[in-house]
Amino acid sequence: MTKVYFIRHCQPDHTVHEDRERPLTIKGQRDGRLLAELFKDKEIHAVLSSPYRRAVNTVKESARTHGLFSVAVEDFRERKVGDWVQDFSGFSRKQWENFSYKLPGGESLFEVQKRNLSALEETLDKYPEKTIMIGTHGTALSTILHHYQPKFDFLEFEKIRDLMPWIAEADFAGKSCVSIISYDLFRRKEERII
Repeated sequence: MTKVYFIRHCQPDHTVHEDRERPLTIKGQRDGRLLAELFKDKEIHAVLSSPYRRAVNTVKESARTHGLFSVAVEDFRERKVGDWVQDFSGFSRKQWENFSYKLPGGESLFEVQKRNLSALEETLDKYPEKTIMIGTHGTALSTILHHYQPKFDFLEFEKIRDLMPWIAEADFAGKSCVSIISYDLFRRKEERII
């Protein structure tokens, strides 16, 4: 069995509009340290991450605690929106209703899902029977969860919108996902997705 801990990044600083460079807030940095504390007694064999600054910095301390370096994987990056969107909820709803919908210069959810699943399959091939942590994003992770559980839709995405960090713990037999449990690090609320 291969275990993957998908870690949706900690609280980002939304005053920085450059998606790739958006840092964590002070609270986000503190939560990253608390995340490392939560995982310190778990055996982690590899720490991967989206190359985006907020995702890298979320798992950096966890990697250090296990004597590892976080490896940035480009295809785990977040969805490219295009231009800055004021009504994010309305935009997201359109994308969830039509997985092919995208703004000029942006990506559809189908494209994000395909890219992230490809990176996940490569990871499962590379680390069979290991435990992996992946620093990721709300939309990118939600498209992965939707692939394995189609009931994970826009309404489920909206429930996690403000949960940062948020963890989805998935078990794989080869490339087949056999279970996913999600939880909010601080509320300790568990929910079975599969």
